[in-house]
Amino acid sequence: MTAIKHALQRDIFTPNDERLLSIVNVCKAGKKKRNCFLCATVTTERPVQVNVVKVKKSDKGDFYKRQTAWALRDLAIVDAKDAVKESPEFDLHFDKVYKWVASSTVEKNTFISCIWKLNQRYLRKKIDFINVSSQLLEESVPSGENQSVAGGDEEAVDEYQELNAREEQDIEIMMEGCEYAIANAEAFAEKLSRELQVLDGANIQSIMASEKQVNILMKLLDEALKEVDQIELKLSSYEEMLQSVKEQMDQISESNHLIHLSNTNNVKLLSEIEFLVNHMDLAKGHIKALQEGDLTSSRGIEACTNAADALLQCMNVALRPGHDMLHAVKQQQQRFSDLREQFARRLASHLNSVFVQQGHDQSSTLAQHSAELTLPNHHPFHRDLLRYAKLMEWLKNTDYGKYEGLTKNYMDYLSRLYEREIKDFFEVAKIKMTGTTREGKKFGLHGSSGKLTGSTSSLNKLSVQSSGNRRSQSSSLLDMGNMSASDLDVADRTKFDKIFEQVLSELEPLCLAEQDFISKFFKLQQHQSTSGTTSEVEEVDGVALSRSYTSGVPQTVSSEKDMIRQMMTKIFRCIEPELNNLIALGDKIDSFNSLYMLVKMSHHVWTAQNVDPASFLSTTLGNVLVTVKRNFDKCISNQMKQMDEVKISKKSKVGILPFVAEFEEFAALAESIFKNAERRGDLDKAYIKLIRAVFDSVEKVANESQKTPRDVVMMENFHHIFATLSRLKISCLEAEKKEAKQKYTDHLQSYVIYSLGQPLEKLNHFFEGVEARVAQGIREEEVSYQLAFNKQELRKVIKEYPGKEVKKGLDNLYKKVDKHLCEEENLLQVVWHSMQDEFIRQYKHFEGLIARCYPGSGITMEFTIQDILDYCSSIAQSH
Repeated sequence: MTAIKHALQRDIFTPNDERLLSIVNVCKAGKKKRNCFLCATVTTERPVQVNVVKVKKSDKGDFYKRQTAWALRDLAIVDAKDAVKESPEFDLHFDKVYKWVASSTVEKNTFISCIWKLNQRYLRKKIDFINVSSQLLEESVPSGENQSVAGGDEEAVDEYQELNAREEQDIEIMMEGCEYAIANAEAFAEKLSRELQVLDGANIQSIMASEKQVNILMKLLDEALKEVDQIELKLSSYEEMLQSVKEQMDQISESNHLIHLSNTNNVKLLSEIEFLVNHMDLAKGHIKALQEGDLTSSRGIEACTNAADALLQCMNVALRPGHDMLHAVKQQQQRFSDLREQFARRLASHLNSVFVQQGHDQSSTLAQHSAELTLPNHHPFHRDLLRYAKLMEWLKNTDYGKYEGLTKNYMDYLSRLYEREIKDFFEVAKIKMTGTTREGKKFGLHGSSGKLTGSTSSLNKLSVQSSGNRRSQSSSLLDMGNMSASDLDVADRTKFDKIFEQVLSELEPLCLAEQDFISKFFKLQQHQSTSGTTSEVEEVDGVALSRSYTSGVPQTVSSEKDMIRQMMTKIFRCIEPELNNLIALGDKIDSFNSLYMLVKMSHHVWTAQNVDPASFLSTTLGNVLVTVKRNFDKCISNQMKQMDEVKISKKSKVGILPFVAEFEEFAALAESIFKNAERRGDLDKAYIKLIRAVFDSVEKVANESQKTPRDVVMMENFHHIFATLSRLKISCLEAEKKEAKQKYTDHLQSYVIYSLGQPLEKLNHFFEGVEARVAQGIREEEVSYQLAFNKQELRKVIKEYPGKEVKKGLDNLYKKVDKHLCEEENLLQVVWHSMQDEFIRQYKHFEGLIARCYPGSGITMEFTIQDILDYCSSIAQSH
């Protein structure tokens, strides 16, 4: 086993920097006996890794090869099977259980003992040993302090240790000196023993010769000790003298410390006094400015501002611990408080006077703008007040009660002023919209007040007029609003659009200027950080409005931004109702005005929300936009209602229905208004609703029509709708355009087929019977043997339709078609050409039936295709 162990160490483990500690010859239990070796190894490099390696002999030769290796830390249990009875079987629990049978119990016990030692040394007892004799484990415990835990290491080293190069060289030299060493080992050993005895004798003589030198050395040491004693006596005397000097120096040091402490205290006291004097002393000029400073002039305002800032710095100085207990400091703080209170009262009183005076001055300029559609400019007022902005900030930081009182007074004065200006401004706008002459009286306006006192007349029911001039027909149709198209033309609507745009253009800078002034004058933050602010898009009546919310903030005035919005709401509380009144007036004048208002209002809301979605202007315009959108939806609903209520005349032909023409007018106007508009989606939704209502109403009228055939009503109106949609190119109505074209084509074909049954009525009935017999299963060439459909009957029917009769029938058909169709759509020639093509198709069909069912009979029609073309052309030209 030792030879195998050395061979394995040399061939397998030494190249891998490992040392073999224990080996056991095993085979797997219960299977064919194939021997292998389990080896316990450790690496020579640190950190040390302990492995259990399975080695077996190669099938191709006598050398051994490494097959499997397990880390010892992966070993969970070592099971020796029986702790009392000796057995060669044992189990190792790695990732699974490996059952082994050792070649002998001794090898098994030696291997398990080595595993136990390695567990104790490297793994700190992580492996469980079961069914192992306690005596075996006790024998493995180390007995000495210097003995290694893994005893197998030393045993392995003692068994075999290689010579190094120097040892090999010395042995070779020695053996060369004794050539007979190899032949006679005993003589060589005896010689080595004699040489060792000679060396021992030499060593003893050397030790005895050194005794004299030792005695001399001892004598020198005794003399050195005497010298040391003398030095110690001198050092003791020196120490006594230094002790007295030390006491004197301690007294001097204590005196110097007291002097230094006194100087330090004086410096600190001076520093505290200088701090109080520098930070809590207010200049006499500042005190005079606070008490008597002129708050009307720019220089006086600047002096008061500087004095107020200095006072605030003195009051806000960070006192050091203990300063507030000084009597002088308390007196100075009280003096500062009195000055602050006195100046705050004086400043609040002066600003209230300025508010009142500016309100009166601004009111005096209202007469200059009474006849113009412009709002007074408040810039001079804002410019004068902004001189007090820093003082307002000081008042906000020192006396919030008076600051809040000034804020309320400003809102009260300015709200009354703006209410007068805005109401007068809107009165002028209403007068310009309606006029003070005939139009003003029509809407109930009297004088220059411009207030509505009446309402428009109710809508008349739509009726279909007799065929004739398209201009006379359209003049009788109501406009899609509340007034007729003859009273309000495109110029009137354009005028309204310009006035409405001017109103919004005047209000927008007014609100923005006032909001900017409030932010600067009252020192309110207009744009807060977005970290705590969220924005939501809320849809009201189809209008998407952006709302901002501050997370974690109550609904009261929780931020300066909310305060700005509340102040603006109170100051301009009349804007929203006045805008709603103006919108209602525009809607009464002409409901088409809602289209203009929707586009303009949407643009201004979009602009305001891009600047600040939570501002007063954005919120107010957004609310008004909801009203405009409702009016627009109402306009669309009224048009759809009028379509449902339409009545047709029973005595005249229908022609182009009024709501079809009105849809064309609405779409053309809407496309011109909504060109490049932001709210195109609203119009697209309205288009879808209207066109579906138009389609349904056309079919309803066509079904109810008695004078005009249903196909003619459907054909003419859907042709008009298709032409309108093709001309306007409305992208959202592409599907409806295709549907209108399909309906027009289908009903044109239906009308043509229905009408052509009359000129050759008997011939049609005859060939319908022929086709019916063929459909019943009679062969085509046998139809002529049927009594009712023989050749004589066919000739009789054909003789009833000579060329002259056919032309007469086509002429009567042309007159009937002309009577059915209206002149506006100009479809007569289209229909007549379709009838000509259909007649020719029927002619060819009849000829085909004659050729198949009556072969060789020589029967033909009494007119040809060329005759049909000549008849149709001549009839069309004659009319």
